[in-house]
Amino acid sequence: MSNQIALVTGGAGFLGSHVCERLLAEGKDVVCVDNLMTGRRENIAHLENQAGFSFVETDIRDGLPEAGAHEVWNLACPASPPRYQQDPIGTLMINVIGTANVLTAARRWGARVFQASTSEVYGDPDVSPQSESYRGSTSCTGPRACYDEGKRAAETLCFDHIREYGMDVRVVRIFNTYGPRMDPEDGRVVSNFIVKALEGHPLELYGEGHQTRSFCYVDDLVEGFFRLMRNPHPLDGPVNLGNPREMTVRELATIVLGLTSSSSPLVNFPLPVDDPLQRRPDISKAKAELNWWPTVSLEDGLQKTIAYFAAQVEARKVAS
Repeated sequence: MSNQIALVTGGAGFLGSHVCERLLAEGKDVVCVDNLMTGRRENIAHLENQAGFSFVETDIRDGLPEAGAHEVWNLACPASPPRYQQDPIGTLMINVIGTANVLTAARRWGARVFQASTSEVYGDPDVSPQSESYRGSTSCTGPRACYDEGKRAAETLCFDHIREYGMDVRVVRIFNTYGPRMDPEDGRVVSNFIVKALEGHPLELYGEGHQTRSFCYVDDLVEGFFRLMRNPHPLDGPVNLGNPREMTVRELATIVLGLTSSSSPLVNFPLPVDDPLQRRPDISKAKAELNWWPTVSLEDGLQKTIAYFAAQVEARKVAS
């Protein structure tokens, strides 16, 4: 078994493609696995001719290819509410059956595992900021439960494998992340606002935009991933990665309008069921144990993201 093979599930997705890119830069052979449910081949097009990179179109619910990897990065799962609510049962099963398959294969290979969890495990929190010790306030019956509870179940599988088999599994709880290679149509707030501002369409605020979020640029997040995976020893329990700068969704809309010089109006809609009213990470653990914190300002990150989406919008105009 090679000690230089990294298998990335969800590798054609927004975050997965950045992980594949970084692994190749480290000199790893990368096996990118994706069913293209929400991943996109264009995200990895610049990698497909690189030595050491291979793409396998398959679904982790059906098992993993026999790559014999020394590390497995599990980033396979739709992450935007409109996308995962289109196939809620499938989303839950990706998290449960898919993660079980990842752990089974990794145990067989003796591989280290990275598990991408989410701040959504905290649900609609009644404490702020949210630390890893907070157990959350989630609904197991609402329309978001397929994702929230799916990720909670995936974490349970990970920590049971650590306790039962002594596996090296490292779990990150990701707070709202944005940047190049987001799908323009994935329904997340940053991509929604930027694309609509660029196209001159109204920006939709739910619940008048008073709910808060904390936005982390993708390069900062991926740096945190690698600091965790390259740490000599696993941390005890999961670790939050995100930007603690908290703002209302309405404030984000105003910033996007300013950076895009857009005159798009703001329109209000009712708040969706179970939409969290507050989201802010406590990153004390990442600071203390990984020497990690975000360094890219929201304004700088948004400028880079706007440039990416501007090219996407222009390409769609040309194609039509």
